[in-house]
Amino acid sequence: MEQKIHQGRNVKRFREMLGIKQEALAYDLGEDWNQKKISMLEQKEIIEDNLLRQISNSLRIPVEAFQNFDEEQALNVIANTFNDESTIGFIINNNNPIDKIIQLHEEKIALYERMLKEKEEMITRLEKLISK
Repeated sequence: MEQKIHQGRNVKRFREMLGIKQEALAYDLGEDWNQKKISMLEQKEIIEDNLLRQISNSLRIPVEAFQNFDEEQALNVIANTFNDESTIGFIINNNNPIDKIIQLHEEKIALYERMLKEKEEMITRLEKLISK
């Protein structure tokens, strides 16, 4: 039985993973968009290619991710990966808490830098809007 890909649900998943609100996506897509239209869009099984490209540009996620991501397949891949004994051994043997703290710290710094960059981009956009 072939699984159908629900593009709208995929847009919602990726948007939420990025921590982007519907209002922010609507703003990025243009003045014809609002939160309610984004909500309705996320309920659509198939989204027009042109619109999918716009969303892709806005979220900086490849169009193919929306078109091909299947949660069930992803869960199967994860389950198969963690059922592999060599993977479990790797996870168990690499539980050094100091390494984990360092890794989390580096991820936190990277996230902070991304947030600063996004803030600067948002300020630039707002300044452009104000100057119009």
